[in-house]
Amino acid sequence: MKTLKNKLLIKGLMYDVVGMATMAIPLVGPFLDIAWAPYAAKQMSEMYPGKKGKIASVLVFIEEILPFTDFVPSFTLMWLYTFVWKKETMENEIIIEAEIV
Repeated sequence: MKTLKNKLLIKGLMYDVVGMATMAIPLVGPFLDIAWAPYAAKQMSEMYPGKKGKIASVLVFIEEILPFTDFVPSFTLMWLYTFVWKKETMENEIIIEAEIV
């Protein structure tokens, strides 16, 4: 489980860096965002399946397509929401419940 969490965090940090880097390129950056926004949304929905992934993918698309919002670390915030604030388990994690008799 730790490795999946770590992989998602590292992948998310890399996507956030790429999304922020487009802001640093004058004149060309906004046009790169037009191509980056759908790709980022697709990656978000693949990284976090289900309803929360779909909602996050819409939000990351809007964040990337709007000018001057590239500084928001959407992927990192989603990771924090999933693994720190909500403390949800992933689908492949096995939960064993024990009954006290």
